[in-house]
Amino acid sequence: MALDTDTLPRIAAAIFRKLLPQAEREEVLNDLAAEHAELARTAGRIHARLWVWLQLLGSIPALVRRIWWRGWTGFEPRSSRMEPGGSVFESWIIDVRYSARRIASRPAYAAAAILTLAVGAGGTAATFSVVRALLMESLPVGNEEQVGVLWFDGSWTEQEFVELRPDFPGFRRMAAYRPADDTLEVPGEPLRLVRGIAASAELFEVLGRGPLFGRTFQPGDDLKGAQPVAVLSHSLWRELGADRSILGRPLQLGGLACTVIGVMPPGFWFPDPTIEVWTATPLDASRRAGVYTLIGRLADGYRMDAMQGPLGALARSLGERYRYPAQWDKTKAPAIRPLREFLVGDVRASLIATFVAMALILGIACVNVAALMLGQLGGRSTELSVRAALGADRQRLIQQIAIESLLLGALAGAAGALVAAAGFTVLVRSLPLGALAETAILDWSLFWAAGIVALAAAIAATLVPAAAVSRTSLQAGLATSRTGGITVRGGRLESALVVAQIALAVLLAGGTGLLIRSVGNLRAIDPGFDIRQIAVVDATLPTQLTNPEKAGAVTDALMHLQALSGVKAVAATQKLPLRGSGDNWTIAVEGKPDLERTTTAFRIVTRDYFRTLGVDILRGRSFLPEDRATTERVVVINEALAAKYFPGEDPLGRVLHSGIGDKGERIIGIVANMAEADLTDAPVPARYMLFQQLPFTPWEMSFVLAAPGREDEAPLLQAARTTLQRESPRLAIQRTTTMEFIFDEAVGPAGRVATLLMLLAGLALALAAVGVHGVISHLVGRRTREYGIQIALGLRPSRVVAEVVTRGVTLAVLGSVIGTAATTALAGSLSSLLYGVDESDPAALGGAMLVLVAVGALAAFVPAHRASRTDPAVVLRQP
Repeated sequence: MALDTDTLPRIAAAIFRKLLPQAEREEVLNDLAAEHAELARTAGRIHARLWVWLQLLGSIPALVRRIWWRGWTGFEPRSSRMEPGGSVFESWIIDVRYSARRIASRPAYAAAAILTLAVGAGGTAATFSVVRALLMESLPVGNEEQVGVLWFDGSWTEQEFVELRPDFPGFRRMAAYRPADDTLEVPGEPLRLVRGIAASAELFEVLGRGPLFGRTFQPGDDLKGAQPVAVLSHSLWRELGADRSILGRPLQLGGLACTVIGVMPPGFWFPDPTIEVWTATPLDASRRAGVYTLIGRLADGYRMDAMQGPLGALARSLGERYRYPAQWDKTKAPAIRPLREFLVGDVRASLIATFVAMALILGIACVNVAALMLGQLGGRSTELSVRAALGADRQRLIQQIAIESLLLGALAGAAGALVAAAGFTVLVRSLPLGALAETAILDWSLFWAAGIVALAAAIAATLVPAAAVSRTSLQAGLATSRTGGITVRGGRLESALVVAQIALAVLLAGGTGLLIRSVGNLRAIDPGFDIRQIAVVDATLPTQLTNPEKAGAVTDALMHLQALSGVKAVAATQKLPLRGSGDNWTIAVEGKPDLERTTTAFRIVTRDYFRTLGVDILRGRSFLPEDRATTERVVVINEALAAKYFPGEDPLGRVLHSGIGDKGERIIGIVANMAEADLTDAPVPARYMLFQQLPFTPWEMSFVLAAPGREDEAPLLQAARTTLQRESPRLAIQRTTTMEFIFDEAVGPAGRVATLLMLLAGLALALAAVGVHGVISHLVGRRTREYGIQIALGLRPSRVVAEVVTRGVTLAVLGSVIGTAATTALAGSLSSLLYGVDESDPAALGGAMLVLVAVGALAAFVPAHRASRTDPAVVLRQP
């Protein structure tokens, strides 16, 4: 007699029902219910419920072993034959074995599906790992949403900061910092360069991070006359021996002894991961060089998007205290940038574009695998129909399809992890990450991500064939198995898959085309100087050297570099073209007292600077050996300066004043405009002065060497580095590069992203071609008997080819139209990477569309040609 099993604990009873075989299920549950009722009567309900749970926990190991054995062997005990059926887990195990056998028996299909998913999943996982590191993970700053950077970054003066320091409206704390790369002297080791930051005492308080040990800056560390102090990065501390007793010791930075006061924890970086040391800068209210960036932490109750009031008050305070040239007027458009946007904003668009491209590749891969599985279902139409006629339900058939897909996904995940590991390094090198590349680290999460993405893609690919099974009359397939079984509807699902693949490929190819056109426009810009065959060596001098010592070191370095074999010309400057704005000095023109106070680019150069860079002297002359410190101070200007300050006049012989002494500088020549700041900027006024005639020498200099040919650049750079390290020990080499590489950097993120997206677009085209070929081949195979009969009745083979190719082209055109519309709608997200190209550029979008249509036609031609060679006699003899 059956008892009321509803009295059992619901969860425990549900688990028993899942694990128990059907033949014994009710009997066991009735026994449990009887014992439970007796215990509840004699010992109480709590004791009875606890007993049921103990029975469940004790039975689980045996039940799991039984489920696994029955599922793996398929054995049905004699006692269950009158009432067969086990738990759902047994059917899963059986279907896993069945799917594994199917996959092993079809190696070509399995390899195609696994590799396709692996490429999409691995690439997406690798890209996501980079995106996560830069755009999603927390910055090494406390409550980063409360930290922002003021407008005109890199242009604030010590005077402004010191005078405003007691009260920045809306901010709890404000700090100032500037780049301060310096030389590091370690006894017994060659002079080396360390990337550094010089900052006010508030910096680490604003950042909200403390040291690993020691302390950070405190009030008074940035006062004039204070003991120089330094905070080390964790990596520099380890390089110096990882000794905690380093606290309190002096470290020779730039020739100055700085006391080490603290070491930051691993993982901390600011403003980029290459910074190795932070020093407290002695602030002087009389200094008016605009080189600082101001970073602040908002006061309680303020939000980043509601700072208009405090920023307006700050701008009014600046207007009351200072008078600015028009191009440097800080009282206009005050703003604050969130810290993350300031630090990684330049690479955000590139990262998102690459991630979207990889997601499109993954989408195409999913569609391809869905098409492969749908083709497999077409070949199994008779089998599925027979099984359905014998009583198999749709749920079980769909379960087998899903398990086969998950097996493929698991294998693709393993392969995708290898693809992700290899692709991660390529991505980091290919993306324009700059110093931020060090934040992207390959770890185990990448492999898990690849596996998860592959499984998710496999599940997505299952949806189409599962829908085909659920919507098709499998019993009716017995009567139509020779014409295609479940695909008798005419291949609408397959056609939809082709259209989807083409649309996704066009979307990727169209966006890539826009970037390629943009990069072409950028590379067509003339920077005004030679970029080929120019080697560059960036070097730093200890800041504590006297000016004669620095000038002597530069002169000696030029002499040694000029002696290198094959060098055509050598020069040096404190700032090369295409390296951003900065180094702007005020200017006055003798005889023009009413001239508006303004600034121009100011370049300190050596005698052969223009000859080395291949810059034309348009009028007058360049510097000569006779121009020395003891002679009249002279200056060369560019066309933009001549046009702005001497319109309709002859500038030669006129005198400029730069605030260096009171005699001024006589203009001796006019040179062609160069791209002094950014590649796309309009020409800016610039003047060039001979470093021997100035009372100071910059502590950072870039040496340029004209090589005989492009193939000579690399050996020349190596020789230059070796020579300077041997002959000029006071110079610390920052890096060696070429002007061509500097030009590539100036092209910006679009240049490197376009190259990467070209590779991805090529992969998308290949996947789309494979997908179109596979679907059209399946459709042709399904209609082989029909084509044989038509050819037997007199249809020309060329008509068969035309019909099949027309179908492929029609699907490609439809997909291309959809993809082009999507590209036009979404191209706005690429606007920050585009230059001189409209978001609906017909050349880029039309070219992508034509390429994909041609790919569709070629992919369809192979199965079309095969269909045209169908032998009617062979087809008609088939049973």
